[in-house]
Amino acid sequence: MRRVLLPLLIFVLSGVQILHAQSFLENAQINGSFQTDAQYYRLDEGIDITDLYGKKLGINGFGKVNYSYGNFSAGMRFEAFLPELNGFRQELNGVGLANFFATYDNGFIGVTVGDVYDQFGSGLVFRSYEEWSLGMDNALRGVRTIIRPTQGVTLKGVYGRQRFFWAPYNERDFAADDYRGIVRGVDGEWDLNQSITSMNDSEFRVSLGASFVSKKQYDQSLFYYIPENVGAAAGRINLGYGRFAFSTEYAYKINDPSAINNFIYKNGQALLSSLSYSQKGLGIVLQVKRTDNMSFKSMYTATQNDLDINFIPPINYTHTHSLPSMYTYSTQPNGEMAGQFQINYTIPKGTALGGKYGTKLALNMSQVNDIVRDSVMDNGHLVLNKKGTLGYSSNFFAVSDHRFFRDINFEIDKKINKDWHVTAQYINLFYDIATIEGHAGAPDVKANIGFLDVTYKIDKRQSIRFELQGLWENEVHKGYEVNEDEKKDFQKRGDWAAALVEYTITPHWSFSIGDKWNYGNPVPEFRDHYFTGTVSYLHDATRIMLSGGRQSEGVVCVGGVCRTVPASSGVSLTISTSF
Repeated sequence: MRRVLLPLLIFVLSGVQILHAQSFLENAQINGSFQTDAQYYRLDEGIDITDLYGKKLGINGFGKVNYSYGNFSAGMRFEAFLPELNGFRQELNGVGLANFFATYDNGFIGVTVGDVYDQFGSGLVFRSYEEWSLGMDNALRGVRTIIRPTQGVTLKGVYGRQRFFWAPYNERDFAADDYRGIVRGVDGEWDLNQSITSMNDSEFRVSLGASFVSKKQYDQSLFYYIPENVGAAAGRINLGYGRFAFSTEYAYKINDPSAINNFIYKNGQALLSSLSYSQKGLGIVLQVKRTDNMSFKSMYTATQNDLDINFIPPINYTHTHSLPSMYTYSTQPNGEMAGQFQINYTIPKGTALGGKYGTKLALNMSQVNDIVRDSVMDNGHLVLNKKGTLGYSSNFFAVSDHRFFRDINFEIDKKINKDWHVTAQYINLFYDIATIEGHAGAPDVKANIGFLDVTYKIDKRQSIRFELQGLWENEVHKGYEVNEDEKKDFQKRGDWAAALVEYTITPHWSFSIGDKWNYGNPVPEFRDHYFTGTVSYLHDATRIMLSGGRQSEGVVCVGGVCRTVPASSGVSLTISTSF
C-alpha cells in the first residue's frame, strides 16, 4: 500500500505545485524599464578640449524588472558603466546587479528585505533614493518593516548599510577608507482624520509624525574622538483647513564630526515650514528653512554626494531652459537660511487679458543666506570653526549678510489661439559661485535672464517650437580683467545668447537644432558657440535620441543634489524603453 500511496502523494503534490506556479506567473504583474546613455567624445580645440585622457567612449546603462503577485513583490536592477560618462564619479565604473528586493505586505504588516528606498517625513533625518541622471544611489541594503496597527497609524523601522558604488557590504578594510556604518531608524505617523471617527469628514485635517535615526560607525581616526553612535530625531505636523495648509518639521542631530563640517563637535538642527493657500485659478505658497550643521553621512570621511543618510530639500524655483538652469542652487548642509514665495494666478477666460483660453501668471522669489556663526572658547581663546572644538555658536533666528543665492522670476504662459502658445519668463539672479561651485575668489554672478518659448501647431500632427534666450551679467562681461591663473573659474561667465528650433511630427519624430553662444565672456578664447543637433524617435514606450555637438561646462541638479558636468564635444545616443 505504501508503495502505491507514496508515488500518488508525490504526484498530487507535484500537480498542486505546478498549478501554483502557473498561477504565480499567469496572475502576476511584471513591469520594468531599460535605458542606455552613450557618448562618443572627440577633441575640440575650439572649446579647449585638447586631451581625452584615454576616454573616447562613455556608456551608462541599466535595466530593472519588478514583479508583483498578490501581497508579494520583488525586483532587481542591473547597471553597467563601461566606463562612466564624463561628469559621473569614477567609482561607478563597473558592471553588476546593483539593487534587489523582496516585499510582503498584507496591509497590516509589510516586510522588505534587500535594498530599501524610503523617506521619513521630508527627509531631514532619513531618505534613501536613487537618481539615475546624477549617478546617485544611497539605497539601504538590509530590512524594512511597516506595521499599521490601526486606521491612520503607520510605524516603520529600517536597518542596514548604504550602497557605496560597488564596495562590498561587508567591507571591513579600514585602510581602504570606504567603511560604512550601520543605519538604524524608526518612524511613526498618525493621521487623526482617519483614526478618529468624528474627524473623518472634518474640514480640519491633522497628522503628526516623529522619527529617530542613528548610525553606528567604528572610530578609526588617529586625531579626533569620533562618536561611534550618532543619533538624530525629528518631529513634524501637518495641518489643513479648507483651502489652507500648513506643515512644519524640526530635526536635531547630536555632535557628528566629519570631513564635511571640519571635524567640529557642534550639534546640528534643521527646520522646514510651509504655508499654502489654493483655490481655482490661484495658488500661494510660502516656505522657510533653516539648517545648521546637518550633514549626516554613514561614513565620516565622505566629502561628496554619497552616503547621505538624510536629505535637505531645496526651496527654490527649478528652471528647465538651458540658460536659466546654468546657475542652479545646491543646498549647503553646513548651514543656510532660506525662504521662498510663489504665487500662481490664472486670468479667467473671457476677460480682456484672459482671452478665450485664460492667461497663466507666476511670480517666484527665493533667497538663501548663510547662518550667523559666533566664536567659541577653546583653551582660553576665541576660535571659529576650529577642528576638534565645538566650532561655533549660532542664534537660531539670526540671518547672515552673506548671501548664497537669490532668484526673482516672473512668467507668463498664454495660449493665444488653437495654433499658437507662448511662454515668456524674466529672471533676476544672484549666485555665489565661489561657495556653490568651489571657484574660490571668483566674483558673484549677478545676472538678468530672459527667454521666449513659442509653439506653433501646423496641423494635427506637426508643430514647430522656437526658443530665444539671453543672459546678461551685470559686472562680468567683455572688458572685465581676468588674471591668467583665474581663467579656469571663468569658463561660463559673461553674457550668453541661445536659440533653438524644434520640429515635431507626432507621434514619432522630433528634430531640433540649437546654439548657445558665450559672446560676452571676459576671456576671449572662451567666447564659443555650443552647437547641437538632435533627432528623436518615439514608438509606444520606446524612445531613441541621437544628438551631436558641444556641451558647455555646468552643474546638473535634481532636487537640490548636483553634479558638475565638464565641457564636451561629440555624439551621444540614448535608448530607453519600458513595459
